[in-house]
Amino acid sequence: MSGSEPIRVLIADDHPVYRDGLRALIERSPDLSLAGEASNGREAVDRVLETHPDVVLMDLQMPELTGIEATRRILEADPAARILVLTMSEDDDTLFAAMRAGARGYVPKDADSHELIGAIRAVALGEVTFGASIATRLVGFFAAPRFGSPRHEPFPALTEREGEVLELIARGLPNGQIGRDLAISDKTVRNHVANIFNKLQVADRSQAIIRAREAGLGRETDPA
Repeated sequence: MSGSEPIRVLIADDHPVYRDGLRALIERSPDLSLAGEASNGREAVDRVLETHPDVVLMDLQMPELTGIEATRRILEADPAARILVLTMSEDDDTLFAAMRAGARGYVPKDADSHELIGAIRAVALGEVTFGASIATRLVGFFAAPRFGSPRHEPFPALTEREGEVLELIARGLPNGQIGRDLAISDKTVRNHVANIFNKLQVADRSQAIIRAREAGLGRETDPA
């Protein structure tokens, strides 16, 4: 994208009224142009891979696929895609799941037009941006050891996602709960679990838990 070309934005949101508002905002901004729209997560994946927009405005709560899973699939197919999450939910689990999926920014849906346009421009330039109400929580999150920390070093063969799954296995969570926590399907969880068992050379879940806890994972829910 050259400096003289408008930023091509794709809107992915299942609420027609909110989508209309975003479209109107883009159309009256001279440095933005509409690349397309999607009303569910699966359609968002297809539209992004068809049109290759500069920035994707991604709602998290959508039918077919959640915005988190759509973000993950888009970035698996096109790692250069730049996704800006828009949502009414500001809970920590949703925020950090979106960041782990690869979103480049996270802005509340009630942000004013100035903040939203600024976030679009920042993401288009390759920056990472967060709404003002979110930045403080991010500072606290990254100051504490969580997923993506050196905890994964004992198992360098694991991908980041496999490390997250192993952490939850070590906490004693079943596959269904792991899928809900990470916003992924049961089949995807099963595939990650199989890969973890293979890479750790363990035969079953109990052996994986022992290996993980010996390495310091899963301690948050251990009994005192």
